[in-house]
Formats: sequence, structure tokens, C-alpha cells
Amino acid sequence: QSHNQIEDKPKKYLSDADAVAKLEHYCAYQDRCHSEVRSKLIKLGVYGDSLESVMMMLVESDHLNEERFARSYARGKFRIKRWGRNRIKQDLKFKRVSDYCIRKAMTEIDDGEYYTALSEVIQKEIRRLSTKSLNSYQLRSKLYEKATRMGYESSMINEELSGLDL
Repeated sequence: QSHNQIEDKPKKYLSDADAVAKLEHYCAYQDRCHSEVRSKLIKLGVYGDSLESVMMMLVESDHLNEERFARSYARGKFRIKRWGRNRIKQDLKFKRVSDYCIRKAMTEIDDGEYYTALSEVIQKEIRRLSTKSLNSYQLRSKLYEKATRMGYESSMINEELSGLDL
């Protein structure tokens, strides 16, 4: 990993007020989780009590709201990327989002839409694989793998696949 010269320069001191102003803009652009904001502050050279103080100010002003972040993240990844609950949960855990916020985020995904999305993921993969000469077993296996990678639950995938004439 190469170091560019800009990163090696000593950080100039950033007051709490300046840090709050910068981070308010960062959080207003899109919802952020605590770990993203913490990393950004460290990158700006804000540490220790100052970091905690800035974080607290952002939470109090509602610029930083982890439940709101988790909910919008889950909605976005589900609606746009068609990710399943397992993948969304895994990603939120990776971002160090609390279990409470993850549970709240899962309520953003409607069960009916979720089944439809799984069906769409499988149908799209069937079309993608249609040019390959696969037997029924190979096709089912590839469909199962794809849906699992996308984060859907095994029982739902099996149910969906059993209803298909492959």
C-alpha cells in the first residue's frame, strides 16, 4: 500500500467546533454509523476526549443516529442491491452497529417484498445461466449458491427452488 505525501504531513489541530462543523456536513450528506464517524475523526486528527465530545455533540444534534443509519442502510441494500437479511445483518455487524439497531433495521424489510426479491434474484440467475449446459442438479446448486451469497435464508431458498420446474 503506497503512502501519498499528503497523508504523511502532520495534522493541523482541529478544534471541537470545527470538527463538529465538518462532521455535520459529512453526516448530512448521507446517514453514517458510529464507526464511520469515528474513523473520519481519527483521519482528521481528532482523538481521545475531543473525539468522544464531538461524537456526543453529533448524537445530541441528531446528525449521528445509528438506528436511522441502520434502517436506511437495510432499506437501500435490500431495494437497490436485492441483498437478503443475512448479508445486511453481516454488513451492519461489520460496521459495529448494535444488535438493537440491527433488529430495528430488519423491520424495514417487508416479508412480501422479500419473497418477491428472492424470486427475482433466482429468475435473473436462471436467465444468466441459460446459455450454459447444466443438468438440473448443477443448476439448482448454482441458484442456491447465488441466493446464499446474496444473503437469503436456506429454508426460503429451498422453498423457492422446490417450486420451480428445473
